[in-house]
Amino acid sequence: MRRAVMTGLGTYVPERILSNHDLERMVDTNDEWIVSRTGIRERRMARNDEATSDMAVHAAERALDDAGLSADDLDFILMATNTPDTVFPSTAARLQARLSERPIAGVDLQAGCTGWVYGLAMAASMIEAGVYRRILVVASDKLSSITDYEDRSTAVLFGDGAGAVVLEAMEDSPYGILSSYLNADGRGADLLALPAGGSRWPASKDTVDSRLHFLKMSGNEVFRFAVKAMPDAVEQGLARAGLTVQDIDLLIPHQANQRIIEAAMRHFDLPSSKVIQNIERYGNTSVASIPLAMDEARQEGRLQNGSLMVLAAFGAGLTWGSVVARWGGCQ
Repeated sequence: MRRAVMTGLGTYVPERILSNHDLERMVDTNDEWIVSRTGIRERRMARNDEATSDMAVHAAERALDDAGLSADDLDFILMATNTPDTVFPSTAARLQARLSERPIAGVDLQAGCTGWVYGLAMAASMIEAGVYRRILVVASDKLSSITDYEDRSTAVLFGDGAGAVVLEAMEDSPYGILSSYLNADGRGADLLALPAGGSRWPASKDTVDSRLHFLKMSGNEVFRFAVKAMPDAVEQGLARAGLTVQDIDLLIPHQANQRIIEAAMRHFDLPSSKVIQNIERYGNTSVASIPLAMDEARQEGRLQNGSLMVLAAFGAGLTWGSVVARWGGCQ
């Protein structure tokens, strides 16, 4: 059986730290309010001249180095992002040009914060079907570029960052992606959206004056969706792999809100030792949150050879999904 194995992992976060105390000077909020409602204490902010593709390059190069490969070895680049450098051409194309002089197929994928999970699932399917042997799956978002720092309900939530993995085809490997589950319900599309800038509301003086080029979120409704979507994603992914919650070594959830993660822990009766959490230091980095958490878990020795991990996320769309994988294959 051909399986997609993660043979390289790399991440990147900008140097600048925006703490809760910094935000107290920008918007009507305070550290206690932010921590009690989100679990976030600080987040990373990209420079004004640092775009989504710039962060992606760092993560991609580190993943390729981790896999012992060069970009010329790749067959495809799949780029998950909600903040592309430009509407078109794709950020994947810009990334390809930075990584290699050889043409490499690539495309952007937009599925809200679930984009990373969607990307892994789609790349694994292409590898299992024998279409490609090596795919670079990248996640990068500069959410600071679309966050309204006059809106205290959203200004405190988001940070910037990037992550990448190399997926390689291996025959009869005990490692790799075992199953995936993807879902979406567009009836909740307006609960979390960037209203203007597309064909529905093209950029105009009115859209700029109305601050419609910043993301808008109905926080309570998204929270209620998330606490249901996360368990569903985990359960469906495990069922498709023929596994149960008792088989999990690590749950690595999208880092959107500490209370959502804790709700999932209670639902599955999982101890903190089996759940990766780093939202305190990075905030919600959207598509990059899971690879950042994976890399941190590996550095801490919690993600080990043979570890069974469940990667679960939810996001705008509304979307949700999971990937069940056994870690191993990296150098």
